[in-house]
Amino acid sequence: MTSRTSPTLLPWLGLALFIIVADQITKTLIVGNLQLGDSHTITSYFNIVRAHNTGAAFSFLAGAGGWQRWFFIGLGFAAAAFIIWMLRSHGGQRLFSFALSMILGGALGNVIDRMIHGYVVDFLEFHWRFLEPIFHGGRFPSFNVADSAITVGAVCLILDEILRVRRSG
Repeated sequence: MTSRTSPTLLPWLGLALFIIVADQITKTLIVGNLQLGDSHTITSYFNIVRAHNTGAAFSFLAGAGGWQRWFFIGLGFAAAAFIIWMLRSHGGQRLFSFALSMILGGALGNVIDRMIHGYVVDFLEFHWRFLEPIFHGGRFPSFNVADSAITVGAVCLILDEILRVRRSG
């Protein structure tokens, strides 16, 4: 009997699973210990908060009336399927696969929230005076471990492409 899962796929799925677990543990701690709207100052520029986001990044479509929950769940599963397909095809490309795994773990972490709660739990809040012209009170929109993983993955995808272009040129 042969396995349909490539040996190079398993570490990347393991990384995505690690992100999902870390994301869900941190969100469970926040939901269990903070009420919606609570804020605890950690430093002069960082708070732990409890916020709910029914939209996407920067609360995009947050006030859309509810249909966006199912749209983002479907989009998350479609993205996960595509990413797994890409990982099966390119699992040997370390930076590319790392980036995809981070995005996969983050996307599924937020999908789990949408399925369970109907919104994404956010809890990391940074605020600096220089952000005031862009964000009310200088507060960058709150985010979570899943969002951080997606961001790291996106940056790594860009870096991977820059390195690929340099190698070929």
